[in-house]
Amino acid sequence: ASWSAATHRARRSRSTPWPQRSTRVSRSSRTGTPCRSHPTASADARPAGRASAGRASVGAASVSGAGANGAAGRARVGRAAVPVSPAGPGGPDDPDGPGGSGGSGGRRGRRGGESDPAALKRAKKRKRMNLVIAAFAVLIMLTGGGVVGVTYYSTNVVLPDEIPLPVGTTILASNNRDVIVKLGEEARSIVPLDKIPKFVQHAVAAAEDRKFYKHKGVDYLGIARAAWNNFTGGTKQGASTITQQYARNAYENLNDDSYQRKVKEAILASKLNDEFSKDEIMQHYLNTIYFGRGAYGIEMAAQTYFGLPAEKLNVAQAAVLAGVIKQPVNDPQTGVKGFDPADNLELAKDRWTYVINGMVEEKWISPAERPTEYPKVKERKDASASSGVKTPKGNVVNYVRAEMAEMKLCHDGPIPAGSTKPNCQAALVTDGYRIKTSINLKMQDAAEKAAQQEKSSSPLNGQPKNLQAALVSIEPASGQVLAYYGGNDGTGIDYAGKNILGGELVGGHPPGSSFKVYTLAAAIDAGISIESHWDSLPFTPDGIKGQIGNAGAKSTDCKKWCTLEHSTVKSYNVPFYHVSEEIGPGRIVNMAKQAGISTMWTTPAKGPSEPVDLAKKKFENDTKEPFFHVVAFGQYPITVLDHATGLATLANRGKYNKPHFIITIEQQDKQTGAWKKIGGEQLKPSQRIKPEVADEVTSVLKKIPGANSRSLESGRSAAGKTGTWQYGLTDDNAHAWMVGYTPQLATAVWVGSDDPRKPRIRKTGGGTVSGSGLPGEIWQQYMNDALKGYDKKPLPDSKGIGDPKRGDGVPPPPPPACPAPVNGVCPPQNQNPPPTFPTNPDGPTIPDLPGGPDDGPGRPDDGRGGGGGGGGVAMLPATTTGQRD
Repeated sequence: ASWSAATHRARRSRSTPWPQRSTRVSRSSRTGTPCRSHPTASADARPAGRASAGRASVGAASVSGAGANGAAGRARVGRAAVPVSPAGPGGPDDPDGPGGSGGSGGRRGRRGGESDPAALKRAKKRKRMNLVIAAFAVLIMLTGGGVVGVTYYSTNVVLPDEIPLPVGTTILASNNRDVIVKLGEEARSIVPLDKIPKFVQHAVAAAEDRKFYKHKGVDYLGIARAAWNNFTGGTKQGASTITQQYARNAYENLNDDSYQRKVKEAILASKLNDEFSKDEIMQHYLNTIYFGRGAYGIEMAAQTYFGLPAEKLNVAQAAVLAGVIKQPVNDPQTGVKGFDPADNLELAKDRWTYVINGMVEEKWISPAERPTEYPKVKERKDASASSGVKTPKGNVVNYVRAEMAEMKLCHDGPIPAGSTKPNCQAALVTDGYRIKTSINLKMQDAAEKAAQQEKSSSPLNGQPKNLQAALVSIEPASGQVLAYYGGNDGTGIDYAGKNILGGELVGGHPPGSSFKVYTLAAAIDAGISIESHWDSLPFTPDGIKGQIGNAGAKSTDCKKWCTLEHSTVKSYNVPFYHVSEEIGPGRIVNMAKQAGISTMWTTPAKGPSEPVDLAKKKFENDTKEPFFHVVAFGQYPITVLDHATGLATLANRGKYNKPHFIITIEQQDKQTGAWKKIGGEQLKPSQRIKPEVADEVTSVLKKIPGANSRSLESGRSAAGKTGTWQYGLTDDNAHAWMVGYTPQLATAVWVGSDDPRKPRIRKTGGGTVSGSGLPGEIWQQYMNDALKGYDKKPLPDSKGIGDPKRGDGVPPPPPPACPAPVNGVCPPQNQNPPPTFPTNPDGPTIPDLPGGPDDGPGRPDDGRGGGGGGGGVAMLPATTTGQRD
């Protein structure tokens, strides 16, 4: 398959939607909608610090006469009441609100400013204004009380326990501590009231509503002031009670600053006050309110400002957080700074003092308990929930989503009619999961250092920009994916897995000779010994125009008498073609399927390649559709993840474990804050390949890393195989591989091009990229780093199983008799020495093979690695075909 460069660039530059990607490990296709990151602007950049999240129906009764415009509306959770506050810590025009006396934190009293004539004049003016407001409030209550009363009893209010607070998802590394990805529109962690110290609750009351524990939930004077300002066109008003603030933050249609909103707010606040205790209202308020820095709720605020859980806060720290609530961010319209100490430390300290004073005045702390020093606050760091998705680790999200669907926790795509389970994508953003994954941070870092071109430690650093690597590493004993690198951006193309581009499932790369590991296993399983002999000389099969050869070599060191083991180490293609003729390509495909290859792509001479779900198709031993004998040396594309899975099965002596990322998944109760385990890994190992067959394969493959200068450090034994794939009728390659394993770790590495306009892969200076070259360097570097601290374990030797007489090999003629012995010894005869070839030569190309388009001539690989077979390329133009070693 191919895609235009413009489409490719557009997909890689998107900031919001992720490309549709199929990541189901055991299936070849999926039509569900992929997880998307839903990034939003930083919460600190939002006007007035508000952010919507979560909805609930308030009821159908209209608040007629109060301007409700019909239904009381939907709930909106997570807004902070953030009036513009040019007058200082107490808020503007608010001397007598529930925040206590003195809108500027009591500073007037300390300065004694009321004793001068001008101040007395201002005080008299305020008194007159208060009388006017009070009179207006009486009028409101007399004329509107009936309407309000009827509305109170007729409105079906959705109460806090029924309002779904959006809670983001945290995806953790295998240590269950380090965060690799966070998802969600609001960074929030629910915490019950018994985990919030009493002085934290009191600090918030001192800042926002000092009479919270005494009033009935409504500030009628505040309603009157809002009405007066609505009538006169004055400034916006705050100074609501905590219950009113919660009502305004919880219900979507209470987001303006008007008399109408105040009336509706009072109705809801009054009903909330009747239905809930003060402690319950405080709990919901503290888990809802916005504290700035992208933090919603007291728990996330405590973590963001102080690096502590809420239950570990002290009085001084609690006062800082309480003081922030009134205006957590700078007002972008007026330029007034908020109470975050990072924006204006002096203003924040004034607000802090105001809160502490209130706590003392209300006797919530004694004078002796009063803190004297402003606490140290962490440097500002945005706690916004979505993070890590546009990094290499972001690729993990799609696998997590797919595994959740397999656990039947959600639907990976449209929700079927009648189902009560959510869409996985939406659930990850709002339903509050904590997911422990298999990703080992040490190994993940090693993978990125080796495979990410931007890293100075990577063998790709300094190479042409179009070179792209992918690396997957799996623990054979469990199937846990320990490291995964499919590209730099989790919202872009995943070069290690499956993607849906233009509605087509793509993602595979021709494995070349690295696929011979499965052909070898199939041959041994069919009773063929690695000591069997095969003809390695180039030939033209019946019905095929092109010649099957070995990297263009007209001869080999063993000619028509090559053992299967020697042919594997040297990576000769011709013997493997003959093996497929002997046992049938179906047996080879079935062996790959048993090892863990889930999808292979066809490579027709005409038309697009098609993915084949191996789990849904049965392959007989003599099957030739849709895969032909060239399957023996890797013509048909597979994914890096599948290849790593197959190697892990061989490393585990033929026992298959399904590759997976989720270890445990927990969900937080949005009311209690408690975490409950709802799913996790379920290991179901299956002996798919006979242990003796897997061991015999390993006995051959362990000779290859050393032959290609890719041995591991300290004499650690490792099995491996290289592979390359030629680009069209050229001497260049389009794909190169190095795969291999130890008993503890199986890793597959691919290097290709991420630019469809430049599909050839060349090194700086023009050198060809081959299997044991850049991929081999990446594999070797990663394995050495990842396995540090692991015991060195031996790999098995050959047990000599199978029939050594199988094969089409022709033994060389016996040497001629010695015509004239000298002292009983035959002198050397005049014979031409046999030709020698470098390790792992490439194979020739195959014109007009039934399974693939024309290929160009092959050539020796100069010891750079193996591969073989022609075929289409799933994510590059169809002309990038060819046979290599």
